[in-house]
Amino acid sequence: MKKLPLALAAALVAGAALSGCSAADSASPTDEHTDHATTSAPTEASAAASGPAAAASGSGASGTGASGSAAEAATHNAADALFAQMMIPHHEQAVEMSGILLAKSDIDAPVVELAERIKAAQSPEIARMASWLRAWGEPAEAGDGHGMAGMMREADLAALAEAEGPEAVALFLTQMVAHHDGAVEMARTEIEQGRDADAVALARDILAAQEAEITEMRELLVNP
Repeated sequence: MKKLPLALAAALVAGAALSGCSAADSASPTDEHTDHATTSAPTEASAAASGPAAAASGSGASGTGASGSAAEAATHNAADALFAQMMIPHHEQAVEMSGILLAKSDIDAPVVELAERIKAAQSPEIARMASWLRAWGEPAEAGDGHGMAGMMREADLAALAEAEGPEAVALFLTQMVAHHDGAVEMARTEIEQGRDADAVALARDILAAQEAEITEMRELLVNP
């Protein structure tokens, strides 16, 4: 084989080196792009996959918290609602009975003072309990099957309206003792079973006031 001239051999070696360099340079951006795409693609996919899951997880947590907060925010229970629903008409009848007696002109002063006190105490309590029921979103009246102890019948109220003098006094005191006994029973139930602080506090006030008035009325019956 013939040897190539030295100058031609050097030129061929230099051309091969240049060709190799150009191929490496042109391949480098492609390789870097491929490496970058391979590295970043899983990161973006992971973010897309974890995003909704994280949002759902956060939503679930806040939902549970909201539900818990709503339960904790409820200040009353069924016993509170029933107490107000039953005590309102109970008080209304006591106010009516007091009004019947106060319309008479021949009633002893201590009994008149008692009837005025009952009327003055229970009228604002009716308004307070009605406002609670509205705030709680509860109906104004209890459902069927909830009787109120101590309530007078229409015939009892008619007898009180017709009575005069000492007979009216004795009838009023006898009826109101029985009426107060019923209120005391309802107040005790609320104290034991109620949740709302204001309702339980009112029940305690009713219990103390009406037990004292029962004692007072019994003494008036014995010593008119």
